[in-house]
Amino acid sequence: MEVTGKIVKILPIETGQKKDGSGEWKKQLFLVDNNESYNNIHCFEIFGEEKVDNFNKFNKLNDVVKVLFNISTNEWQGKYFTSLQSWRIEKAEMSNNISNQSNQSAANLNNNNEPDDLPF
Repeated sequence: MEVTGKIVKILPIETGQKKDGSGEWKKQLFLVDNNESYNNIHCFEIFGEEKVDNFNKFNKLNDVVKVLFNISTNEWQGKYFTSLQSWRIEKAEMSNNISNQSNQSAANLNNNNEPDDLPF
């Protein structure tokens, strides 16, 4: 699944010990507003040291991004918790530029000054 919107809040990094005692885990939550009338705020989770570090290196508050994510639900002591686990974050302007370039290339192909002799 994917959502495009503006990063409106970045929460502090959370850390903890792995269950098997082999080290620490790291996660971070951030909120994206997609500017829709309803269900416009989404809280995404980034899990893993490398992913959290990359997120903080390349993203900041008010950036417009496209977030690709999975929905995950876990049970703990009879209660269920759902999270939106992001696995890729892209700058939205970059993807728009790519689609604009593709549209421009298609327009150039159509304006090749040759007669259009196709019956459809």
